[in-house]
Amino acid sequence: MSYSRLTSDGPSGHPSRRLLLAGALAAVSAAVTGCSSDSEASTSGGAKRLRIGYFAFPSGDLLVKNKKLLEKALPDYKITWIKFDSGASVNQAFLGKSLDIAALGSSPFARGLAGSSPIPYKVAFILDVAGENEALVARKGAGISDVAGLKGKTIATPFASTSHYSLLAALETAGLKASDVKLVDLQPQAIIAAWQRGDIDAAYVWLPTLDELRKTGTQLTSSKKIGAAGKPTLDLAVVSDELISRDPKAIDTWRKVEAQALRLLKSDPDGSVKAIAAELSISAADAKAQLAQGVFLTPGEVASADWLGTDGHPGKLLTYVTDTAQFLADQKQIDAAPSADAVRKAFYLKGLPDVLK
Repeated sequence: MSYSRLTSDGPSGHPSRRLLLAGALAAVSAAVTGCSSDSEASTSGGAKRLRIGYFAFPSGDLLVKNKKLLEKALPDYKITWIKFDSGASVNQAFLGKSLDIAALGSSPFARGLAGSSPIPYKVAFILDVAGENEALVARKGAGISDVAGLKGKTIATPFASTSHYSLLAALETAGLKASDVKLVDLQPQAIIAAWQRGDIDAAYVWLPTLDELRKTGTQLTSSKKIGAAGKPTLDLAVVSDELISRDPKAIDTWRKVEAQALRLLKSDPDGSVKAIAAELSISAADAKAQLAQGVFLTPGEVASADWLGTDGHPGKLLTYVTDTAQFLADQKQIDAAPSADAVRKAFYLKGLPDVLK
């Protein structure tokens, strides 16, 4: 579920926290309780459980899931993996207290920190940096050869996602406003259907949907190009404030296995391709091609000053998130950007960099 599909009773047409919470409970409750017993779903303090949100997107996160690295490291825990389609629904799930850890794009993370009641979570890891694995593609035959040519056209993207943010940035760079095009909020699978029907002229989305569009489309720009121009997007991993208070050691273990997965992407490329192919139900050739389009940091880079940073010393990600929030505010996507202090407090860096070794 995305923001645009909720009725708004908040300022500037944005949904209130109450409605987001209602959406979270409706959209996520079934998925969570379907994977765990009622007692496990309702137990909080002291329970040895981890509810992890993930995307069907090529990354080290899928290696952790496929190889059961976390289950092996925490054998006494009940670990539930819950699939999400976009960051908007992840934000809603955290509001509904249905997640402990989750993958989340830098743009929806910035959104989650905005307002008088920011979502109670913190960024604790970087999964990947968006590269050619997120891009803007126009349908062949639509007569569009560059971003400026999208004026008056219909473009689909999952609202409140990193792709949405990058699309707005691409339009601005091309001298267009969001009002110069018709933006449609669609999840990845729905984008494919709309594309095949001819309902949309272009779409900004991520893999594996992106590769389907490329077969009959022309790529106009990518998140790699937009990031190089000063507006990078990343796939982060966030942890709930409740988990930080309840079980910080579990967070340390989770970060260790995520770091292990990043090493495996480089040290065991064939095994990584096999695991990704299995998780996405695609061929090894397709998995290899999709992995090649992402930008994966080393554990050392994750905890460096250039990215996440270390305990007491946030890295450049702090600036990236702050700038993203300000851009979203300027684009009227959020009412106001969170303060620099609010963004800084949303970093969980305890134990870094040693915990990744």
